[in-house]
Amino acid sequence: MKIITKYIFISIIRDMTFISTGLSSIFLIVQSLRLIEMIVTKGLSLPAFVSLTLLLLPHLLVIILPIALFAATLSSYNRLIAGRELVALKAAGVSLFQLGSPALFLAMIMTGVCFILTIYSVPTTVERLHEMQWTIRNDVSGMLLREGMFTKVANGLTIYVRSRSRAGELLGILIHSKKNARVTITTIAERGNLTFTENGPRILLINGSQQEMKNENGQLSILYFERYSLDIGALHKAESTRFRDARERSLQELLKMSEDSGLSSAEVRRFRMEAHQRLSWPLFNLSFVAIALVLMLPAHLNRHGQTSKVLLAVSIIIALEAAALGITHLATRHFGVAPLLYVVALSPLGVAWHVLWHISRVQAWQSQDICRLHNAGRPGRSQGDSSGSRRPRAHHCGRTDL
Repeated sequence: MKIITKYIFISIIRDMTFISTGLSSIFLIVQSLRLIEMIVTKGLSLPAFVSLTLLLLPHLLVIILPIALFAATLSSYNRLIAGRELVALKAAGVSLFQLGSPALFLAMIMTGVCFILTIYSVPTTVERLHEMQWTIRNDVSGMLLREGMFTKVANGLTIYVRSRSRAGELLGILIHSKKNARVTITTIAERGNLTFTENGPRILLINGSQQEMKNENGQLSILYFERYSLDIGALHKAESTRFRDARERSLQELLKMSEDSGLSSAEVRRFRMEAHQRLSWPLFNLSFVAIALVLMLPAHLNRHGQTSKVLLAVSIIIALEAAALGITHLATRHFGVAPLLYVVALSPLGVAWHVLWHISRVQAWQSQDICRLHNAGRPGRSQGDSSGSRRPRAHHCGRTDL
């Protein structure tokens, strides 16, 4: 039996590695496209871009691993059915639970891995990711101005440059600032130069005007200048502190969150729901595998394949995901439904266990009845038989120890 278990276990691991690698690569490429803007506008270096991209990986793995394990289980057992290996093993007396034990054992390992990721790795990496993004967005020292495009340097500060001369001089400059809620400032200049100093970037403007309008009464004042130095670093004042969202906080911090910390009741429910998501999502590894096993193990060889069972399994997974998302959204308003998230995560495991146990009992009873009928209909040679014919061998009705 150890040989069979090892064979199925390695088959599932091989498929899961291939699927999870492919899905991770796709998700990383899609997510990294969101960081392209930082490369263009902030001059983000390649090492920093790679670091930001890799920090996305733990959070993605928590989502990808259960799906990859489910797909690998379906693929491996479908291949066993198509190769008639599963049929032969069941005919040799191997029980359904023995055939499904490699997948369940791997599901328990993946559940532990996902718990480690959700409780420890994900909060740390997400916090570091957001911290790096916040630092990059609020650092104007690496600011790049693109020709013919509006560059958003910071919230409320936009710079437009029509073109550049061969000498690198900026031509047709427009700077629009709404950093002050009471005043809107628009600065226009024929040309200028961008320089970087120890105190941050500065733009030297030549031949232009600055329009300042008070938002309260619409009063407009215009200042004309020949040379004007504008400190971009002074205009861009970053917030001294950054609010940490739910994904950045530890599990203990989320569970202890209350309105005393200055959050609204809706935000408190959202933070606590994040904790329940971290505790419930790893359990889907077991449920997804159980769904695959309960549909694939009792299946018989079919020349048309197991397409219908695979589609049914995928449909059930999608329904479970939709139910979990619905409960999560509803719990932010009615927190009393939060325990249903664990019901959705664990109920498929209980149902699958009961179905497999029932099928195994039925098959065991049928096997015993066949053995009794077989032995009753094939008596041994009598003592007075002088024909010298061989006694028929008794049919082996027990389980095979492979």
